[in-house]
Amino acid sequence: MEPSSTFTPFLLFLSITLTVLSTVSANSEGDALYTLKRSFSDPDNVLQSWDPTLVSPCTWFHVTCNQNNRVTRLDLGNSNLSGHLVPELEKLEHLQYLELYKNNIQGVIPPELGNLKNLVSLDLYNNNISGIIPPSLGNLKNLVFLRLNNNRLTGPIPKELVGPPNLKVVDVSNNDLCGTIPTSGPFEHIPLNNFENNPRLEGPELLGLVPYVTNCS
Repeated sequence: MEPSSTFTPFLLFLSITLTVLSTVSANSEGDALYTLKRSFSDPDNVLQSWDPTLVSPCTWFHVTCNQNNRVTRLDLGNSNLSGHLVPELEKLEHLQYLELYKNNIQGVIPPELGNLKNLVSLDLYNNNISGIIPPSLGNLKNLVFLRLNNNRLTGPIPKELVGPPNLKVVDVSNNDLCGTIPTSGPFEHIPLNNFENNPRLEGPELLGLVPYVTNCS
């Protein structure tokens, strides 16, 4: 009986601690998503259920969580949203799918998205996003799908993007990118039409013969 009486308070303390940590994590993720909501114009009230007074965002529409109540998916494609992305999205540490395609999102891609180490899919195509492709996206070692086509992106394709070992799909067509197309790593198998309609993009790099970036500013 004595060991049981010793361990019972400890187990109770452990349970309470884990519950508090889970709640804090959920609140942090909820805060990040609510910051995103405030940055958007939402004429169709797609984000109406995003109530910051709730303990967890896991009950919000278009948000998917795992069994530990951590956000793993954000599905807001084709939702008639406008506005800009926010750096606070980096707080969604377990996020695997960020689906924001076919909206009217403006501004830049926050470099902080490169901290989403579990991200599998980044779909921002068919928006109005400008600025560069952040080199930090090369940190996303689990990334499989990177679709940034049909935006207003400028600058080079970062050479850091040859790093993610699982990258299978890259589409940056219909932007204003410049320089050359990487040919190593995952880019060996990306079809050239996934780079088309970038008037200043000069074609595949010729390793050892030309600089990585040419006439690109």
